[in-house]
Amino acid sequence: MKKQIVVIGLGRFGSSVCRELHTLGHEVMAIDTDPEKVDAVANSASFTVIADATDKNQLNSLGVRNFEHAIVAIGDDLQASVLCTLMLKELGLPKVWVKARDLQHEKILDKVGADRVIQPEKEMGIRVAHHVDSDKIVDYIDLSQDYSIIELVASGKMADKTLVDLNIRKEFNCIVLAIKKEEEVNIAPAIDDIVEQGNVLIVMGHKDDLKRLEDKGL
Repeated sequence: MKKQIVVIGLGRFGSSVCRELHTLGHEVMAIDTDPEKVDAVANSASFTVIADATDKNQLNSLGVRNFEHAIVAIGDDLQASVLCTLMLKELGLPKVWVKARDLQHEKILDKVGADRVIQPEKEMGIRVAHHVDSDKIVDYIDLSQDYSIIELVASGKMADKTLVDLNIRKEFNCIVLAIKKEEEVNIAPAIDDIVEQGNVLIVMGHKDDLKRLEDKGL
């Protein structure tokens, strides 16, 4: 479904988000105070605007209140980031996602009503650390302080066994959400589906349980 999204702040993170959303077919308005940054995404957005997104009058004149989703990527200027978030929520945007530079920034953004706070460096750092920690891990996503989703490469011990045979839910208290075989993805696999060596299991669970599953490898 095509969405109307405003991206504010066109540094590396904001411009990357802008280009990808445009590629995915969404209507994107890209805003920054720097003309060079705005020009750089001219072919990767539906509209580009040089404007101060902390000025409510400018946001109003741009019709930002008609957008359903905003991404605020002014990560380095805490004051501008917070003011912009406040303005967008006051204008009634249903979803405002904001880039934070650190934990203090994240806490402030939570207080002023950001619907989601993103720390790209922290999130990527966690994912990289888990890749380094185990060569069985293809990807890692934090759900909360205690729960995560991992993509785990099926070992030889798992080969040609069904999910019933592996008994991952009972043995490790983890749930297999999907099985990936090259480009094919088996969503919500049945208990008698067979796992082959090299398949990727998408598994959700408590971090301690997931670690036990990684270490044991069945």
